[in-house]
Amino acid sequence: MTAHLLIGPVLRRVVGDQATIWVETTAPAEVRVEVATGGTGAAGTFSCYGHHYAIVIVEGLAPGTAGEYEVWLDDRQVWPQPESPYPPSMIVTREAEDAAQPVSMIFGSCREATQHATGRKLPPDALDAYARRLMTDPRSPELRADLVVLLGDQVYADKTSAKVRRFLRRRRSAGHHGPADEVVSFDEYTKLYLESWRDPEVRWLLATVPCVMIFDDHEVIDDWNTSAAWRADMSSQQWWSERIASGLASYWIYQHLGNMSPDELRADPLLAKITSVEDATSLLHDFGLSVDKPSSAENTDRPYQWSFALDIGRTRLIMLDNRCNRVLTPGRREMLPAAEWGWFVDQAHGDYDHLVVGSSLPWLMPPAIHHLEAWNERLADSSGARRAALAERVRRAFDLEHWAAFTRSFNALTELFRRLGEGGPDAPGHRVGAGGAYAAPASISVLSGDVHHSYVARADLGPAVTTPVHQLTCSPIHNQVPAVMRPLMRFSWSRLAAKGVRGVARSAGVQRPSVRWRRLAGPYFGNAVSTLRHVGARADVRVEGTTRDGELHTVADVQLHHALRHDPVQSELS
Repeated sequence: MTAHLLIGPVLRRVVGDQATIWVETTAPAEVRVEVATGGTGAAGTFSCYGHHYAIVIVEGLAPGTAGEYEVWLDDRQVWPQPESPYPPSMIVTREAEDAAQPVSMIFGSCREATQHATGRKLPPDALDAYARRLMTDPRSPELRADLVVLLGDQVYADKTSAKVRRFLRRRRSAGHHGPADEVVSFDEYTKLYLESWRDPEVRWLLATVPCVMIFDDHEVIDDWNTSAAWRADMSSQQWWSERIASGLASYWIYQHLGNMSPDELRADPLLAKITSVEDATSLLHDFGLSVDKPSSAENTDRPYQWSFALDIGRTRLIMLDNRCNRVLTPGRREMLPAAEWGWFVDQAHGDYDHLVVGSSLPWLMPPAIHHLEAWNERLADSSGARRAALAERVRRAFDLEHWAAFTRSFNALTELFRRLGEGGPDAPGHRVGAGGAYAAPASISVLSGDVHHSYVARADLGPAVTTPVHQLTCSPIHNQVPAVMRPLMRFSWSRLAAKGVRGVARSAGVQRPSVRWRRLAGPYFGNAVSTLRHVGARADVRVEGTTRDGELHTVADVQLHHALRHDPVQSELS
């Protein structure tokens, strides 16, 4: 059977003189990548659930070049497509010794598939708009990012398009159990990625700019792992074990596999097993079930780690799993289990200038919502059964599950940033400064999505912290907030709302947060992508929304490196 390219190529990581490219094909094949400026790689496909995939490590790339590349299946060239109106895809490498070279990354979250697929009349897709602008000059360092960072809800398993719902109706009629409008099986999951990643502009973008990804709840189901009670309720559903196994197995293939560096891919035991068998279906199914085991405060075993880290120039990006490995023990809830938190702290040490933490859920929320979530967590842990049950219903109804609803983790993250930002010999350690003393990072930025509005907030961690610390939230890429919700979300940023909800939280015994913050830009409710840029010690972020014509326009430009100790932040929490 002749193999064709079904999805991809997707350019995932570029590390030194190596790159990784992911593809899905219609049949087994040998996948070969050839780069015009030098560099080749090849890999055979592996098969599972009747689908075929490959991750190709391209080696021998020349530094400081932009090389167009071709993808071959067996002896047939399949990319670039001869009829394509778009520029050729390319792999861009950095100069080998140029540590001062600027670093830029675009980021955002919450992207439903195109209107053609969903049938919903959403505002224009911001990722499409970014791709079209880049097509005008793909080699331009002003237009081209070093990395695309997708922060969750890349697909919606529980909010499917009209096309997928028709497919599901046929499946349910044939005896495949599950909710009528939600995906359950691995094959059903593949339809989500097919309609999202085959969008022509996004397909070209993913083939041209490296990308990394982390899940949020909708890759599995709304409120995924919001609480121990939620897990107990979901486990009673007949279709749940298939849903979670398929969701995590498909996430590993479509998203996580490409997050690994070439060296990590070579050392990964699961990939080695999968590529050594003719059909990896049972391996991946068992894997999906095994990594759903809940973390607990008492269990010190290290679960499968979805979090990962990478360096680009003098910038370190640490992407955190905010969903799968949560500790949900009442009274001891944590966003990450102890072993993974230890890994995170270790990654926050090292030789870098700028620290970027990718977190699908914002660390700093609108202040009123922060207090509401902290209050709800306290009540849900109440010894009174009725009060706890009511708090649990409120938690699920209003999605009260961000860092503020995991108080132990919120405080630990805040304290880590404080110690990093203070520098000095007792700090956790960053790059070594003049005279051998530890120097604080030039900036710390938390990239997030989820909340369907975009904003920039600055943290005040005290006069000893010299590093500017910011929350950068960009959401959605392609979705929308109901108009009736927008005034309420704006009000949640006000001092009046913060003061009122803080009073309620205080009456329940919730302590005041150990950090103050204020909004510098936003909230913006349209579809958007943001660009974080580092040049030497400077850092800035640009938020861009889409016009009705599908073009990008600047919503906010914020210089992040000007937040110095002599520029105090006025609290919105009091």
